[in-house]
Amino acid sequence: MDFGHLIEEKIKQSIKNGDFENLPGKGKPLPKDELAYVPDEMRNSYRILKNANMLPEEMQLKKEIVNLEELLEEVKDSERSAYVRKELSEKRIRFDLLMEKRRLNQSGAFRQYQNKVNRRFGF
Repeated sequence: MDFGHLIEEKIKQSIKNGDFENLPGKGKPLPKDELAYVPDEMRNSYRILKNANMLPEEMQLKKEIVNLEELLEEVKDSERSAYVRKELSEKRIRFDLLMEKRRLNQSGAFRQYQNKVNRRFGF
């Protein structure tokens, strides 16, 4: 069933009623899509995760890696330092395996998106 005609009629009626006259941001450009550099087949999944305030697994791992690196700089106890180094090594290996599995490291679009994410999280 094609709803295009019905939708078009509703839009025309709304224009006639002036429903679009005082919208916030009227006359201004639309904001850029933050996910513009994500490959098309992944964009909806990322948007759902973002709306649910969740990070994709690879970004969650990256965030944990950064936290462990910062913790490692602050740790003075050698025993605790060894534990943090081990955790950091495991997270890096897990991240690399995940990236290899998904072959995202070969995607030019992902590399562009990854740089934006890295800058946002301060990587």
